[in-house]
Amino acid sequence: MKIRGTTFLVTGANRGIGLACALMAARQGAHVLAAVRRSDPALEAELVRAGAASVRILVADLATRQGVDDLLVQLKDTPVDILFNNAGVLTGGLLEDQPLDDIYQLVQVNIAAVVHLSRGLLPGMIARGRGKVIVNASVSSYMYFPCATTYAASKAAVMAFTACLQGELRGTGVSTLCLVTPGIKTRMFDEISVKYGAHIDTPQDTLTPDAYAERIRGAIEDDRPALLPTGWTAVGLWIARNLPGL
Repeated sequence: MKIRGTTFLVTGANRGIGLACALMAARQGAHVLAAVRRSDPALEAELVRAGAASVRILVADLATRQGVDDLLVQLKDTPVDILFNNAGVLTGGLLEDQPLDDIYQLVQVNIAAVVHLSRGLLPGMIARGRGKVIVNASVSSYMYFPCATTYAASKAAVMAFTACLQGELRGTGVSTLCLVTPGIKTRMFDEISVKYGAHIDTPQDTLTPDAYAERIRGAIEDDRPALLPTGWTAVGLWIARNLPGL
């Protein structure tokens, strides 16, 4: 699917992978919709400078059901072509030490908001006969480390959601893309050593968000159903999928 001229919605577009992908879409000449928790004029100006056909900042709190409903109201007259469900939160540590409020927020942002927003925008995509739903899963969808109980569960859930949705959409002109995201050097990645580091060695092999955004661009344009990691992370992923005991 060509990105130029599409209406490209990115959630969590103010930093990390979301910002890098919003900028990538802008450079490709897309109409960029950037969903963020707080209004950000600097982000709008940055996306315009990058070459976006147009830019619209959407203030949305995906941590509540009402927040997702409010975002869909803002989008009711907007034909979204590409939905990138990028926003997410990280939990970690021994299960009994994880605050329940953090766990419930994780379920809302990482799973419920993804399903809710996709459900809200899919009818328009299907009616137009074109579109793509992208979900930011993780190697944690397959690689089950101690201290990642709740985070890995959320990422496995959205991976399964995307696989099922892919089957439902066959023949509609709408497709899915599941990102099995490796370590990306973001603020969230830096939190891993804080949340997990007391109990396990944390990964150090990372990509920059901009480099990963370019990989995502290639996967969109090639209409791939999944974007898998490369290098040693790919080896680890293969072992996790095929020799989980090891």
